Amino acid sequence: MDQKINSTYLYDEKELSKELSSLQNIDSLGTQLSSILGLDDLEAKIYLNLLRVGPISASALAKDIDIERTKMYRTIEKLINQNIVSSTFSKPKLCIAAEPEEVLKMIMQRKEDDLKKLKMTKVQVIKKIKEIIPIKNSKNVPTFHIIQGSTNIYSDIGKLIENSKNTVYIVTTLKDISKMYHTSIPEKIKICEKNGGEVRLLTEMSDYGLRSYIDRIGASETKLAKLASKGRIIVEKDKQMIMSDATLKEDENNSVMSDFAFSTNSYEMVNNIFILCTLLWKNSKRLKILPTD
Repeated sequence: MDQKINSTYLYDEKELSKELSSLQNIDSLGTQLSSILGLDDLEAKIYLNLLRVGPISASALAKDIDIERTKMYRTIEKLINQNIVSSTFSKPKLCIAAEPEEVLKMIMQRKEDDLKKLKMTKVQVIKKIKEIIPIKNSKNVPTFHIIQGSTNIYSDIGKLIENSKNTVYIVTTLKDISKMYHTSIPEKIKICEKNGGEVRLLTEMSDYGLRSYIDRIGASETKLAKLASKGRIIVEKDKQMIMSDATLKEDENNSVMSDFAFSTNSYEMVNNIFILCTLLWKNSKRLKILPTD
């Protein structure tokens, strides 16, 4: 009898371990998916868990993954409006996740439509602006602006890197690097290097599960250091700087639109931060190459 109890206990322990591993993988995958689909971390987490458990009521899913019911209802409603989730007519209503292939196809189509519209109108719009409004900007005046939303921030970072022919420092967290990988930034790094520039990546090894993204993002060189904050700095000598007080917090309920960054071309500010990054770089450890099987 004791042997039977022990074997049952071991079985339950294995199942629990398997379930915990699955949930951890979902959190990691949610980080990747949020960048691709333009979802925040909570939306991505709910969608992936709906795929995991199948048709389920919103309240039951909220209990299963320990999320407040009001947040669950709001998020489910947003996902339904985006055709990423559907609901049944039954009582209680059951939530059903759309097939991943269909969701990705739908997102790609939306982006293609937006790009097509932009290509069709950009020439006419620029022409009209120049005809109606005389542009009198001075290129020598230092400026700054606030960038809102991860998508816009990564787009500006990519532009900075692409146009650089000098050294660019990226100082940020591993989680932020994993999100950058799913943007055009890796391609922009290659363009920067072809133009004679280099991209130096400085990060902290806080999560070995995200280690592979350091290699995959393709920085010219990478070093590890103890970062003072979870903010991000991207700076090019003499040119431009993009800086955030903190990247998206680990809180899964944070929206991609709650990510803000400060951008400036002020010579003094840019070079002060560049000097700081250079000192951090000199006092950091070079990343060891992972052994290949």
